Amino acid sequence: MDRMVLSLLVEDTAGVLSRIAGLFSRRGYNIESLTVGSTEKAGYSRMTIVTSGEDETLEQIKKQLTKLEDVVDLIELESNVTSVTRELLLLKVEVDSADRTQLLEIANVFRAKIIDFSDKALIIEMTGNNAKVDAFLNLLHSFNIKQVARTGITGLLRSAFDDFED
Repeated sequence: MDRMVLSLLVEDTAGVLSRIAGLFSRRGYNIESLTVGSTEKAGYSRMTIVTSGEDETLEQIKKQLTKLEDVVDLIELESNVTSVTRELLLLKVEVDSADRTQLLEIANVFRAKIIDFSDKALIIEMTGNNAKVDAFLNLLHSFNIKQVARTGITGLLRSAFDDFED
């Protein structure tokens, strides 16, 4: 199974998210992550969808999405060479004084920020590509993680590969 990251420019109309999610649902495709936000252009939103499947299935997903009226443009974010992708992680970790120093050192190596601090727990914020977020979480498996919130991937083509017209 291959993984695909799609960046969609969509018209900002009522029900656009429902129509796109419905396309995946009706055809039995899985959405691993989905982020949506406004763009620099009024009336448009950018969606980043991460999905996986066989090559034939992934091609079918792209074809079906481009047929939707709301989809203005669709670009596959194929690699770190041609695109930049990031994810936000918020993590609440229960700590005592003995664990606090070690946890702060790990957070510092990953350029994570402590955004809430108490005697019993820390909330850590970190951004990075998917591999960096996964590596950070794997290092923290021995700590008492209370809650994890991940935004999912969002991304853009690098300037040298930009297909969107201004």
